[in-house]
Formats: sequence, C-alpha cells, structure tokens
Amino acid sequence: MNAKIFCVANQKGGVGKTTTTVNLAAGLAKVGQRVLMVDLDPQGNATMGSGVDKRKLSLTVYDVLLESASVAEARARSEKCGYDVLGANRELAGAEVELVHVERRDQRLKQALGAAAQDYDFILIDCPPSLSMLTLNGLCSAHGVIVPMQCEYFALEGLTDLVNTIKQVHANMNKDLQIIGLLRVMFDPRITLQQQVSDQLKSHFAEKVFDTVIPRNVRLAEAPSYGLPGVVFDPGARGSQAYVEFAHEMVERIKKM
Repeated sequence: MNAKIFCVANQKGGVGKTTTTVNLAAGLAKVGQRVLMVDLDPQGNATMGSGVDKRKLSLTVYDVLLESASVAEARARSEKCGYDVLGANRELAGAEVELVHVERRDQRLKQALGAAAQDYDFILIDCPPSLSMLTLNGLCSAHGVIVPMQCEYFALEGLTDLVNTIKQVHANMNKDLQIIGLLRVMFDPRITLQQQVSDQLKSHFAEKVFDTVIPRNVRLAEAPSYGLPGVVFDPGARGSQAYVEFAHEMVERIKKM
C-alpha cells in the first residue's frame, strides 16, 4: 500500500504548522507507522526540529524539486524521532525562481514522492505560510490538507482564504485534494472566546474538525530549541500526549478514506 500524503497548511503564520508537522510525525512513528516528513519551508524549522542539522545536509528537497536527486538519495534518518526527513535550508528559497520556467513545475514534488510512496505509511509536508510555488507543489502532491488552527477571532478569516485555495487546486490541478480536518491547537478552554470559536468551527465544519484538541503547553514550545518534537523531548507533557492521541485519530481516519 502506498503512503497517504498530507500537507500541513494554513496561510496564516504562527499557528503551529511546524509544531504540528513534527509532533504528528513523531506521534505516528510512536504508534508504529513508517513516516517521511518533508520540509518545504526555506527556514528549515521542521528539519531542525526533527533533530537534523540543515547546515550539514548535502542533499535537500531543493535537489529533489530540481530533479537532481531522488527522495531516496536526499532523505535523512532522524534516529531520535523515528522517522525520515526530506530536509530544507536557505537554498530552497532559490527554487521559487528556478522553477518558474521549467515544465510541470507544480508537479515536481508529486512525481518524486510517488517514487518513494511504497516506503511509507504517511508522508507529511510542512508548507510555508504563503501561497508560493513551494506550497503549490505540496498541495499538488497531497491527498489532503491538515489545517492547524488557533481558536481566535482572525483565524476564521485565514481559513476562508485557505479553503478557496484548496478549491482552486482541486478544480485545476489535483482532483484528490480535500481538507482532511481542522486541528485546534494552542487551546486554552479558560478563554471564553476560544471556546466560542471552537463551537463555531464545529457547527460549521462538523466532522471535519478533529476530536483531538492540542492544549497550550510550555513543553511543546520549548522542544524546538532542543531540536526535537515535544513528543520525543517530553513524552509525558500534556501537549505531547495530545499529539500521540492525534496520531491515533489520523490512523483511524485513514482507514475510512
């Protein structure tokens, strides 16, 4: 069976996309899944947050997009985290410009991942916050999008933009693409507004809202500075346990797809 490929995306910055990508990857690895984490953000935070030094990578997702390396050649193993990483560094920023004139420029990642799909159960793609050629490559390769969301006033506006983008990609480039679910992150039930936005999400998106809720958690926020996902850095923390629970929920949801 080939891997299910998911983008973790939200056009609003600072919503915990990278945190969600690396912790879901670590959570899935913990529950026995074979996982590849693809970092499509030139900042390389998901790479560093997976215990892989982006400065020491000889091959990255950049080489894969320009078809000078395969996924099998460019991936690195994160032993501590239990999953493979297709890393990114500053070089990737140049890919935007270089891809403008090449053929099938939005399908490069899809083809490369297709060749490695039988090696994994899940491939998770950490997308940059902007809608760029990189994000487009991610969306064109994915079966679905996981949207991490903070339950705050402006979150719903950003969501509208993302839903429209996904509809356009679905219509024109990738018929498989759909929103798999909305994940409520950095959640604090004591804040009335967050509870209200959460209720709004559930009434509007119904079963598209994941049952798992990721609480606001200091240990999750500290983990990246140690170059690890929270799930690995402090497995006992509330946030880490919530991501493992989320991994279980994803595995169940895949069975229904």
